[in-house]
Formats: sequence, structure tokens, C-alpha cells
Amino acid sequence: MSDTPKFEVIDRRKMKKEEEQDGPSPQPTPTPAAEPESKSARPHLVDTEAARPVQTESSSEAGEDELGPEMPPPPTADEKRQQESAYEASAQRVEDLLRAQNPAMGAQPPIKFEHLVQQLYLSALMQMGAATPEGQRPRVDIIGARQSIDLLGVLEEKTKGNLNTNEERMLESVLYELRMTFLELTKMISLQGVQGPPPPKPEKR
Repeated sequence: MSDTPKFEVIDRRKMKKEEEQDGPSPQPTPTPAAEPESKSARPHLVDTEAARPVQTESSSEAGEDELGPEMPPPPTADEKRQQESAYEASAQRVEDLLRAQNPAMGAQPPIKFEHLVQQLYLSALMQMGAATPEGQRPRVDIIGARQSIDLLGVLEEKTKGNLNTNEERMLESVLYELRMTFLELTKMISLQGVQGPPPPKPEKR
């Protein structure tokens, strides 16, 4: 049997009635924050690859084939319209509550394409050790950074021909900057890996 985990798409429309009968699910216990690292200027790699299942090309294709029959039917036009209306009403209630607590806060701007690019851009920078507090060792998730950069690459490919000039220029600039930072970081990590131990200090007489 294959060890590749199977993904199951859950139809939340069918779960709604069960959630109303069973009541709200218990909240997960928050994970305690990690202790600060020792003071060092060198980046510290965070091993996130060990937690990810290893997939070969054949197992990945098999997973995609198995995913198709398990997909729930798409929502109807009426279901989409009702959900969108309920979502907008709920978001407006939250904004009204925030404005009641902070009257100086204005209306929130609508989410646009540049917000999506900025979110992935900041995620990649954080994964490459940016915004590390002074005196602490940068924690680098090099695999996560590559995935965030590759997501921007997928976004560039899938939106080709559908962006205006400013959006296209912004996406190209962000991708170029992140890829250059990734190259510099991986070069530095490689050099640290091949360096020998420092020479011993001469003894004081």
C-alpha cells in the first residue's frame, strides 16, 4: 500500500446541520511561544521538511487522479449568491464593531491584487529571516521561502494578460527582488556549510 496521504475535500454544506446539533467544537490549546535564540548573526535553518510527507512524481499523479471522484458538486448559483450575501453582512458587522470601539478608524479599503502580492512578499521575507529582533539569530525556513516565491511565480503565469501595467510591473519587481535575496541567502548558507572550524586561540602566558 502507498504511504502517500489521501486528501479529502469536505462539503461544509453537509456539515452545517451536524455542527448545529453537536454544538461548537472545542477551541485548540494555544502553543507556547518558543524561547529566544542565542545571540548570533548567522541564520538558523528551521527544518520544516521533516514534517512533510515525501511524494514522488508517480505518487503525486496518483493523488491527483484519486482527488477527482471525491470532489463535492459545485455550489449552485443560488447557494453562491446566499453565501456571498451572508459573508458581506458578517464582514460589515465586524467592521461596525471595530469602528464603535475606535471611532477614528475609517472604512477599510477593498482588497485588491496588490494586497495578495504584498502578503506573499512579506511571507517570503519573514521565512528568509527578515524582521528578526536585534541580537537574536535569524530563523530561516528556506523551503517555505521557496514555496512562497514559487507561488508568486504561479500567480504571474496564471494572470498573464489579465493585469494592468502597474500590477504587472509590481509583480515582476517583487519576484526579482525575492529571487535575488533567495540566491544570496542560499549562497551564504552553502559557504557556512563548507567552512572548517575556526583556528584555536593562542594560549595566554
